[in-house]
Amino acid sequence: MRENSYMLKMGFTWILVVLLGGCTSSGTSSLPYDGWMLRFFTPDYMEAWIETADVVDVNKRVFLEAAWGVPAFVYPRPHSKGVPTTFRGQAPGWPEHPVGKGRRVTGAALPYLVYVRWQSMAEPQTYRAFIKIPDSVRQTMLKGERAFCRADGKWITDYRNMMVIGLAPGGITKVWLGGQCLLSTEVMRVQGKVYPKGPYDGKSNGRHRELYEESKAYIEKYGIPYESW
Repeated sequence: MRENSYMLKMGFTWILVVLLGGCTSSGTSSLPYDGWMLRFFTPDYMEAWIETADVVDVNKRVFLEAAWGVPAFVYPRPHSKGVPTTFRGQAPGWPEHPVGKGRRVTGAALPYLVYVRWQSMAEPQTYRAFIKIPDSVRQTMLKGERAFCRADGKWITDYRNMMVIGLAPGGITKVWLGGQCLLSTEVMRVQGKVYPKGPYDGKSNGRHRELYEESKAYIEKYGIPYESW
């Protein structure tokens, strides 16, 4: 299904390029590090599936599928089966310093826009969000900070080159910046919208991916805490 939507995404990204006429130029050679990371996570039990996360950098270059698949989550535990007698996770709210999982956006300059389309399996619903990155956030990504690394017990100059995005039911996206030895800090929040074609670009007859049994049971018992995000 990902391959079938490639041409649609190519058309979408060309539209983005046309809209980005005011981008400033800042190549990878101007970065004080090798590159930056794009990471995602979801609140406990609020499982999601990223259909695509595409990046447009400040040089108007488009990086398709910079991320896709299962974002990080704490509960339920991966490969867990059945329903526990006690739910250890808590869905409401966000962690103070999220880390997420993802990968480096290879060859990209600083981000201008991140487009993410994902299935919120807890509802279920499919959303998309256009996360336009302010210049103030890019400047933060370039600023060196003194940091202590517990792993090797050394002080270093670190950079917030890890962009962590939380995906929550209701189409909520929240963005943090962190570094190798710097705790992540919140920088922005964006309200996504329902994707009218539905899951998999409308190619699955409206069928979303399945939740773990544990997540289903949690939602049946406690509901979805929309107001907490």
